[in-house]
Amino acid sequence: MMTETFVNANVTPINSLNTLSPFEIARLQDRSNNGLYALFRQCTLAVLNTGSEMDSTRQVLERYRNYDVNISQKYRDLQLELINAPASAFVDGEIIQGIREHLFSVLRDLLYIQDDIESCCDGLSQSETISNHVFHILRHAGAIRPRIKPDMVVCWGGHSISRFEYEYTKKVGYELGLRKLNICTGCGPGAMKGPMKGATIAHAKQRMDRGRYLGITEPGIIAAESPNPIVNELLIMPDIEKRLEAFVRVGHGIIVFPGGAGTAEEILYILGILLREENASMPFPLIFTGPAGSESYFDTVDKFIRTTLGERAASFYEIIVDDAHLVAQRMREGLNEVTLHRRTYGESYHFNWQLKIPYELQLPFEPTHENMANLNLSMHQPDYELAAQLRRALSGIVAGNVKEPGVKAIEEFGPFQLTGDPQVMDALNELLSAFVQQRRMKINHEDYVPCFALAHRS
Repeated sequence: MMTETFVNANVTPINSLNTLSPFEIARLQDRSNNGLYALFRQCTLAVLNTGSEMDSTRQVLERYRNYDVNISQKYRDLQLELINAPASAFVDGEIIQGIREHLFSVLRDLLYIQDDIESCCDGLSQSETISNHVFHILRHAGAIRPRIKPDMVVCWGGHSISRFEYEYTKKVGYELGLRKLNICTGCGPGAMKGPMKGATIAHAKQRMDRGRYLGITEPGIIAAESPNPIVNELLIMPDIEKRLEAFVRVGHGIIVFPGGAGTAEEILYILGILLREENASMPFPLIFTGPAGSESYFDTVDKFIRTTLGERAASFYEIIVDDAHLVAQRMREGLNEVTLHRRTYGESYHFNWQLKIPYELQLPFEPTHENMANLNLSMHQPDYELAAQLRRALSGIVAGNVKEPGVKAIEEFGPFQLTGDPQVMDALNELLSAFVQQRRMKINHEDYVPCFALAHRS
């Protein structure tokens, strides 16, 4: 077994964020509870730890407990001093270029999302204010590209998938790339990396030298799902809810690969939006796909959706098994419909302002034991509201699996207690049990202990 090595290095940015104010530097180095240092350290470590087999924030922080980052403003430019950084981020003593870019994307977004931009939101509703914040963060990062026809395909799926499922995600990405479509994922490994890797080859064949590989993450998950270096546009959103909104605002269609609780959360999020009557006439291609051998995953997910949300929810997606070519064809057809719709109604190509996202899906949810226990998992509510409640339940399970605060809460107070109507809870139990049996909850699935307990509500 090789001994792990660490590197000390000084890193400067390229062509962006060349200077910071003394105030901004002080905030990044402030180690008090109100400062940004702890978050900045954690996010930069996640970027440097790309390719890791660990999907626990706690394990990452423990392994690299001697890692540190200092920031200084030299006379010529900005400089990061990395101390005891993972050696895998370097080649012959030089930091990998994509990782170098990601370090400064982290710095850019952490500073910006902490700034007060509410002055631009006077007179807007709470929901409109959140959407406006998402737009400002995306625009500030350069992710808004006007006058380009809809071509951004969001790919969702698990970080803990089998090798043959990973290879299939590359095939789908390749077929999308041949059609000159761009890729957006959660930026991590597994199904988030595969489509980008496949698309890079296809883009090279099509002589596309400006292919976009957009990765969207948030501070709570980034250490557990370190950005892969193929990502050439990394975005750090403030929380999971704004991350999810960024996906559906900037993306023009969604492909879902096999995954675990996080992927189920994403599915429930988009279904909670599409079930709203305000979005009934809006085309939004949604395809579930995987290789031969993954049928049981989609059977389980499809059954769960039909049992809890009903047949109408199931009408919004198409399931295609083991046919990457057909997936890309169907997505291309769907994007043509999106383009026609937006052109006909004068809607923007670059940000889906017309999509109505209910406030229940935008409001940040803190997965405490109390909040999880108080979720309304009842059939006696509109389908889109149940989708929002189930989305929160899955979000809490993700937190209990890999996020440091969630893992700590489980250790202290035991599993999250979820109760609800028998029909909902039985369906949820079947879904989560299948994820555990199929080894989709964590990379180190042998050690997995469920962070949840389910019961019927009397």
